Amino acid sequence: MLRESNDGILFFLCGIVLYPSLEVLWRGYTHVGMAIAGGIAALLLYGLHHLFAAYPLLLRAVIGGGIVTVLEFIFGVILNIFLGLSVWDYSALPFQLMGQISFFYFLLWCGLSLAVGIVVRRLDAEREEISTS
Repeated sequence: MLRESNDGILFFLCGIVLYPSLEVLWRGYTHVGMAIAGGIAALLLYGLHHLFAAYPLLLRAVIGGGIVTVLEFIFGVILNIFLGLSVWDYSALPFQLMGQISFFYFLLWCGLSLAVGIVVRRLDAEREEISTS
């Protein structure tokens, strides 16, 4: 069992691997920047679900979706607009902002955040069970 202090590192590393992997499965390609964004997103979601465990899981999932959407916007502005890399463009989607974020992907990020919340809850429950044994 990992010590709690290492969980954040584990989530960051999982995000580095899983986020770009999901992108490759979803659209066939990715960019190295997405690995960095994925690691940061996973770490932030871990912190959200761990520190605010008393809040309802669905509320944390929506907040987490917002966190990932803001992160996606920041990375989009840097990679796509400032650097002109054209990693993604949501301009054709409804309810989008500057082609960098869209409501559809916000909903997907809420689902991702929900999954992270479930994993964090299980880790915390296991840790609690071990400490009371």
